[in-house]
Amino acid sequence: MKRVHRLTRSIDFQRVRRSGKSFAHPLLILMASPNHQPNTRAGISVSRAVGNAVKRNWAKRRIRACLDEVLDSLPDGWDLVFLARRPILDADYSEIRSAVLAALRRAGLLEENNGP
Repeated sequence: MKRVHRLTRSIDFQRVRRSGKSFAHPLLILMASPNHQPNTRAGISVSRAVGNAVKRNWAKRRIRACLDEVLDSLPDGWDLVFLARRPILDADYSEIRSAVLAALRRAGLLEENNGP
């Protein structure tokens, strides 16, 4: 994911979690909040409850790979936070990709026929 599309600061994560709207899926939760900037930024958070560091990093890499495919087709001006849930460890790449796309569609950020 390009640097301009990354949500990195803790205060930005807190703002999105506090004021953003959430969209749940069994594998992950998407929280979206407008950012009034010329680009859309995304961040990924995986709790220790999901697993050890290796498992958490695996989940983050998979979500990031799915986001790389669709980030350019998303509208500008949004901050997104993806929270991974424990069942993501048992899912394969296509299921995680479907979960990311479904959450983005529910948030109204991706049209039904849009996206890979």
